[in-house]
Amino acid sequence: MDRQTTTDARDEVASASGRSLSRSREDRARPSTMKDIALAAGVSRSTVSRILNDAPLAVPIARETRERVLAAAHDLEYRPNPLARALRGAPTMLLGAIVRDITDPFFAGAVEAISRAARGRGYNIVLGLAHARATEAHELATVLEARQCDGILLLGDMGDQPRLLADLHGSHIPVVAMWQGTRLDVIPGVQVDNHLGIKMAVEHLSGLGHRRIAFIGGRLLGDIRERQAAYSEAVSGILGEIPQGYLQHVANTPEGGEAALGALLRISPRPTAIVASTDALAIGVLRGALLHGMNVPDELSVVGFDDIPMARSTVPGLTTIRMPMEAMATEAIALAIGPSDAEVDGTEGATKPHSGRSAIRVFPPSLVVRHSTAAPAADVMVRPDGAAPDRES
Repeated sequence: MDRQTTTDARDEVASASGRSLSRSREDRARPSTMKDIALAAGVSRSTVSRILNDAPLAVPIARETRERVLAAAHDLEYRPNPLARALRGAPTMLLGAIVRDITDPFFAGAVEAISRAARGRGYNIVLGLAHARATEAHELATVLEARQCDGILLLGDMGDQPRLLADLHGSHIPVVAMWQGTRLDVIPGVQVDNHLGIKMAVEHLSGLGHRRIAFIGGRLLGDIRERQAAYSEAVSGILGEIPQGYLQHVANTPEGGEAALGALLRISPRPTAIVASTDALAIGVLRGALLHGMNVPDELSVVGFDDIPMARSTVPGLTTIRMPMEAMATEAIALAIGPSDAEVDGTEGATKPHSGRSAIRVFPPSLVVRHSTAAPAADVMVRPDGAAPDRES
């Protein structure tokens, strides 16, 4: 009789008495261990370890034994110890996510999309908040490395801290940046095509008949810098030059958008349409218009960028640029830990794990037309086909 058969036989003999020694989760003041599972399933601790770690075996473990161990682990709510797994050289199944500015409502949806993509690969997210300070982001990255995360995702623009990005490039674990523009040169990134998104917004407005189109943006870093550059290119093509004051820079908050609108209304001639670099700013413009007694879209059209959940609940509903959040989150996870089997089998040229060279994946956005845009009252213009643009209800 070989060693594996002897182990399984001993496991079966111990089964009945082992189960009687197990305790309920509520009766224990400590987390479950492999020893607890072994007692509950009536098998040896080594058998539990081989099953839970999916270790390669010369002789397979009996199916009934495997199912009994997995059921016991589930009943006891067993959670692997990440540090112990790391010491064994196994993945900790943890990914760190550092958010530069958690006050931006965009990142609530971003974190949720990343969490779903991570759970689909069996990973959990450890969230760190940098409170809009890159120095804190650097400290958090050090902590997440010490916690043995298998990778780190940077959410939000860290472009004003080149030393931070260079240090993270030298990390022993993969680091992936999201929503920092396409000019990264040291770490992989997953980005939206900001140029295309703004081009869609301006073309939508010009197609309605708008020529006096203003832009509201925040700090000129990463995504916002690219969005402003795209606006400048598109509007210059319409007007020849951008009117004085049509570029507004404010804090990326609804209050910032409201303040920017106040400044734009003091310009002559006033803009008939505004492209905001984020939905947060656009929502502030909508509120500012209400306070100034302006009707949107009859007197002012507004387009945002991001399509946060609140965008469909504003009055009127906000026309905006939507990015493929789920696809971007899935790609970021693949860059950090490698593609899934399905991605390898079903996707030609699937992205490979981080190899120390910058790889930027850029995803195309789409225009979502709601009710915050319409033809300008003073210069109504009909599309060549005579139809109005489709609007999302």
